[in-house]
Amino acid sequence: MTTVVTSGAPRTSGAPPTRGGAPTPSAPPALHRSRLGARRRRRNLLWALLLAGPNVVLLLVFVYRPLLQSLYLSTLQWNLGSPVARPVGLGNYVEWFTAPTTGRVVTTTLVFTVTTVGGALVLGLGLALLLNRRLKGRGVARTVAFAPYVLSGFAVGILWLFMFDPRYGLIQEVLGWVGIASPQWYTARPWPLVMIIVVYLWKHLGYVALIYLAGLQAVPQDLRDAAAIDGASSARTLRSIVLPLLTPTTFFLLVTMMLASLQSFDVIKAMTQGGPLGSTTTLMYSIYEESFVNGRAGYASAVATVLFLVLLAVTAVQMRYVQRKVHYA
Repeated sequence: MTTVVTSGAPRTSGAPPTRGGAPTPSAPPALHRSRLGARRRRRNLLWALLLAGPNVVLLLVFVYRPLLQSLYLSTLQWNLGSPVARPVGLGNYVEWFTAPTTGRVVTTTLVFTVTTVGGALVLGLGLALLLNRRLKGRGVARTVAFAPYVLSGFAVGILWLFMFDPRYGLIQEVLGWVGIASPQWYTARPWPLVMIIVVYLWKHLGYVALIYLAGLQAVPQDLRDAAAIDGASSARTLRSIVLPLLTPTTFFLLVTMMLASLQSFDVIKAMTQGGPLGSTTTLMYSIYEESFVNGRAGYASAVATVLFLVLLAVTAVQMRYVQRKVHYA
C-alpha cells in the first residue's frame, strides 16, 4: 500500500494549532480578557498601595490617632501632667455648654470668622482685579501683596503691636495728621477685636488675591470681547460673566478661609492673648488657654471636640448647599 503525503497544502484559517496531531484547546476570548483585567487591577492596586501607603500611614498616626485620643480624653477629668485621671462621661461637655463664658466665646468666634472670611473675599477680589490689569510693575506688586502670607503669624502680630501703639505707633501718627485721637486698641472694647481682624486680613489678603488672580486669568477673553461688542459695561461684564465663572474659586476660598479662620491662634496669642477680659478669646484660643494655662487637659479636649464638630458641620453645609451654586465651565 502506497501512502501519499501532500506537502504545502493550505491550512484552513479557522483550524486550531495542533500538538502531536491533536488539536490544542484555547481559552475563550471573554475568559482571556477577564484574566487580563484581573491582572491589571491587581497591578493598579499594588501601585496605589505603594504610592498612597506612606501618606495613609502618616494620616493614621498623626491625624486620626490624636483625634480618637482627644475624644477619649474629653470623657476624663484630667489635669495636664497628673498621673491620675477620673472618668466623667459627658461632664466636660455639660460644663462647657452651661459655662457663663461660652456665649461670649462663641459670639467672638462667629464675629471674627464672618468678618475675616467675608472681608478677605471681597478685598481679595478687588485686589486681584487691580493686579490683573496691565500696569507697570505689576509683578513686583503681586509679590509684595503675597509676601505677608508667608510670614510667621506671631511675628506679624508683634510687628503690628508697635504700629497700633496708642502713644508711639504709626497708626497714631497717621490719625493725628487728620486730628483724630487714637483709640485704646489694647484695653477698650471693641478695639482689640477690630485690631486682630485688621491684622488677620492684612496677612491673608495676598493669598486670596493670588487665588482669585489665577481664576481671572482662566476666564476666556472671547467672552469679555463678545460682551464688549454687545455694549455691556465693565460692571455688567463682571457681574454677568466674570463672577459666575469665578464661583469654583470662590467656593474653594470660602471653605479654606473659613477653616483657617476658625483655627486662628498665632495672631491672637501675639497681640492680645485673648484679652482684655476675654474679649478676643475664640474657640481655638480657649482650647490653648484651658489646656496649657489652666492645665485642664480633659476639659480642653472636650472644647476641641466641639470645635471639630463645628468645622465638620460647616464643611458639610458648604459642600451640600453652597456647592449647588457653583458654575463649572
